Amino acid sequence: MNRTLCVTVLLSLSLVLAGCGGKKAAVKPPASPGESVSSSVGTTAGAAGAQTGAAEAMAGSGSAEAAALAKTAIYFDFDSSEIRPEFAATIAAHGRKLASDHMVKVRLEGNTDERGSAEYNVALGERRAQAVKRALLLQGATDGQLSTVSYGEERPVAAGHDEQAWAQNRRVDIVYLGSR
Repeated sequence: MNRTLCVTVLLSLSLVLAGCGGKKAAVKPPASPGESVSSSVGTTAGAAGAQTGAAEAMAGSGSAEAAALAKTAIYFDFDSSEIRPEFAATIAAHGRKLASDHMVKVRLEGNTDERGSAEYNVALGERRAQAVKRALLLQGATDGQLSTVSYGEERPVAAGHDEQAWAQNRRVDIVYLGSR
């Protein structure tokens, strides 16, 4: 099997094994009954706060690795901590970077949209950050390089009360802290 397929299989298996159970909090309905719901997640200026200028410059180099490293946000579906397949290459690239330099440290910041109770959202943000941590560990990062924090719904990158804003806020930000 090629490396990408192996990574995808390992990520999927770890997520299935990690599973999340428990009681779910009630969520608020969309702001208005006529609101349209979009399932696409855009990489708009609202999400630019999760990327650094250096990462954007790397993306311009044309390299697939640099483009994957430029993405520092992993987005999630509603009420889910399962990593979506389209982020496998991004996680693999960050994992390789961490595996190649064990002095680099990263903080994984879990975030949610505004729906659900504050307590539930903090727990969901933590599950998302832990899912990304497990995936990076599978790529060769060490536990000492990775820390997690959940901000729940407290640090949105997109204002609004619709699916487009919510989709941008359901994320884990990969924040490089430098060397230990």
